[in-house]
Amino acid sequence: MLDIPLPGRVHVEHCQRATRQGVCGATEQKTQANRLVTRVLRSAPARFPDGLGAQYGATRPGQTAMTTPHLPKVAGISPPAPAPAHTSAPAVPHPPAAAEPVVPAPGLLVQDRLAGWVSDLTTLQELTERLTRTATLDDALHELLRAGASLVGAGRGLVTLHPGAGAGHPVTAALGLGRADLGHIETIPHDPGAPGSPYVRLLDDLPPAGVRTGTAHPDIAREEGLDPRHREVAARLGYGASYAVPLESAGPGPEGGAPPAAGRIGAAVWLYDEPAEPTDRQRHLAGLYCAHATEHLARLLELTRARETVAALREELLPSRLPRVPGVRLAVRHRTGPQGGGDWYDALPLPDGALGLAIGGITGSGPGAVAATGRLRASLRAYAVMEGEDPVAVLSDLELLLRITEPARTATALFAYCEPAVRKVVIAGAGHCSPLIIGSGRAEYVETSLSAPLGMLACWEAPSVEIEPELGETLLFYSDGLLHRTGDAIDRAFARLHAAAAGVPRAARHDPEAIADHVLRTVLPEDDDPADGREDVVLLVAHFD
Repeated sequence: MLDIPLPGRVHVEHCQRATRQGVCGATEQKTQANRLVTRVLRSAPARFPDGLGAQYGATRPGQTAMTTPHLPKVAGISPPAPAPAHTSAPAVPHPPAAAEPVVPAPGLLVQDRLAGWVSDLTTLQELTERLTRTATLDDALHELLRAGASLVGAGRGLVTLHPGAGAGHPVTAALGLGRADLGHIETIPHDPGAPGSPYVRLLDDLPPAGVRTGTAHPDIAREEGLDPRHREVAARLGYGASYAVPLESAGPGPEGGAPPAAGRIGAAVWLYDEPAEPTDRQRHLAGLYCAHATEHLARLLELTRARETVAALREELLPSRLPRVPGVRLAVRHRTGPQGGGDWYDALPLPDGALGLAIGGITGSGPGAVAATGRLRASLRAYAVMEGEDPVAVLSDLELLLRITEPARTATALFAYCEPAVRKVVIAGAGHCSPLIIGSGRAEYVETSLSAPLGMLACWEAPSVEIEPELGETLLFYSDGLLHRTGDAIDRAFARLHAAAAGVPRAARHDPEAIADHVLRTVLPEDDDPADGREDVVLLVAHFD
């Protein structure tokens, strides 16, 4: 024990035992020890140097009590709050005594270090959990910027992902920066050989690939060797310092759970309003967080690329444009779910001025369902050209092909053979929703025969139905995804669609584009997001002139 007169004895062994009680008890023991040390310092201030005594509120003889000195400003976490000011009568002067050096107890040092580690780990855990809960690339980028700004003490920032050649366009997100600000940053000169997004021009001095340490510009206005344009942009946007961190992906792990691509996928930079620089602790925490965030971003980037590829393939398998046939005008609305469902449509001109309209869906989602949809649509086109005037024969041939080539799948389909010159439509359906006909005097579902989907029975056959739309009437063909996306029971969804079709404004009833927009806007919920729903939505409108 230290040789300190009572009541100022500090049991070092007690503090050392506290360090062995685990991380959970360290903080409480530290608080008790600090209180004990404070009492010791106030009871015997002459034995302690000014710095330590001031930290715990002690006074030396001949001095008035003072608050904690103001710590210098650093970027990031604010300095500890000063202790309340205390006032007291001037102490009676006496001859100065030789100060005895006091070494802090080892237990207190260990407790301080443990408490700091616990605080850092808790902060990183909370930030990484919030990042992991993000499901889209855009949300993850903005969460990275917000978390990084809190770690390094900055107010603004931007992050950019620059995929490799042929892998897609750069992706950029900003925090506290508008489009005009990004345009100014883009004008900063850069190394012509530097790959990636133009926004990486601010990040050209990052360390080489494989090194994850950040780069700081603590005082851009006074930094030597910096391009004048960089200073000009910084002055225009009002930032005085920056800190940039590369985003390095580790690549495939031993179990294949990591992203397929390794290397630098982008960089993030945070901007300070005044000259500042993150501390070593802040750099370390930001580096750990960015290392975890990079792997999450790399996975989302690969997922986004895959979805874009599936969507592009799907669009290529659907009609690039709708045909123009005298006597009928067409419009279509198509929304693909994030998984790439199996709903499809088609419109093709047939001999003798006829028109074939088809809509359907196949079980499954993803690339396999998209490929099966393409095969099914191509086959239906061939059968429609050969025997389109008989929709039942078209669907019978399609059902036979599906059972042979896709035995594990079932499909719904509806095919309509239209003769606009005589305004006659012959319709056959296999497990698909009946079309809806609307006009000035009616809004009703077409009574097609109830039948099973294709591939479900050993042999499919159902009678067709013939209708004769009046001049100015419109046929609506739709997928079941339109009904499911309403969020209502199926009977209420049908009633909702009927009410939307019947409520088309009179001025819009002769415009198929306006009819399609009105129906979608009325049927789907106001908060419906095309990227969130798993169901595809197809709405095909045929207006007879």
